[in-house]
Amino acid sequence: MNIRPMLIYSFVVVGLMLALSAWAWTQLPADASIPIHWGVDGQPNGFAPKPIGLFLVPGITALITALFAVIPRIEPRRANLERSGTAYRATWVGVVTLMGVVHAAAIAAALGAEFDISRVVLIGVGALFVVIGNYLPKVQSNFLMGIRTPWTLTSDLSWQKTHRLGGRLFVLEGLVLIVLGLIGASPQWLGLLIVAGIAILLVVVFAYSYRVWKADPAKRTS
Repeated sequence: MNIRPMLIYSFVVVGLMLALSAWAWTQLPADASIPIHWGVDGQPNGFAPKPIGLFLVPGITALITALFAVIPRIEPRRANLERSGTAYRATWVGVVTLMGVVHAAAIAAALGAEFDISRVVLIGVGALFVVIGNYLPKVQSNFLMGIRTPWTLTSDLSWQKTHRLGGRLFVLEGLVLIVLGLIGASPQWLGLLIVAGIAILLVVVFAYSYRVWKADPAKRTS
């Protein structure tokens, strides 16, 4: 799999994040406390010293990039992952882009911009779900990417059908998150809606993968 374009993109995004952090460093006092966590009400509830607050997310993004770069080398079903290249690249770019957006929003909040960062994160995560959902049906059976249950990994039919259903559910969940972010859903309901939506998605795909596996005469049981 040719990962060079994604590496270049990731290096550019991490470089921009570091440049933004370096600029913010000059704008903030030495003893500044940087918000690094927000509640569903959009209010910061976790803070870190200036070095951590400004450079933690770029560091995490660099580690995520390294992980994406290593996975194709250690995946046992490498040929299948190679055939899933489009989905893999889209997921890689989507995750790195989301990290860049979250970092930019966090820096803006640290500098005093008044906006609800939880809505930005919610819309960004929703968009990532939509991207992943669109590409899930194209993912071939492997151990490190996709909906990996005992039944999808031992039945090609279960893998294919579960990923088609999972793709639709991911898109639906993503659109719901985007709408919740755009309308500014009430904080007391927001957390419950997010958790409930993800829980339902997981239960449905797990149950469906087992149902298809059980009916598949070609399933592998040893």
